[in-house]
Amino acid sequence: MGDTHMPENTTLGPIGDEVIFENEFVRVWRLCLEPGHVQSWHQHDLPYLIVPLTLGDNVMRFSDGRSRETKETPGEVMWREPGIPHELENVGQSVYSNVLVEFKRAAAV
Repeated sequence: MGDTHMPENTTLGPIGDEVIFENEFVRVWRLCLEPGHVQSWHQHDLPYLIVPLTLGDNVMRFSDGRSRETKETPGEVMWREPGIPHELENVGQSVYSNVLVEFKRAAAV
């Protein structure tokens, strides 16, 4: 595992590997993380949903030194609020993949 705290002068990376859809309401990212790999430090400025496409056995490390293990199941949905910078490490034995949906603003009714 990497250092618990975010190194000084760290440039934050993207939320995922690629944006696969975007309009004025949402931005949708895809992420694939090989076993043992770490997604670079990044920060969510918008509320978002995560939909795992594969089993996830990951560790999230936050810039304030906290860490949290996550166990994810394909098809479940997790709501998250914007927060502090963090990185994600795949500590499992298989590729972890998800789709992440950022909410830019509510649609008019």
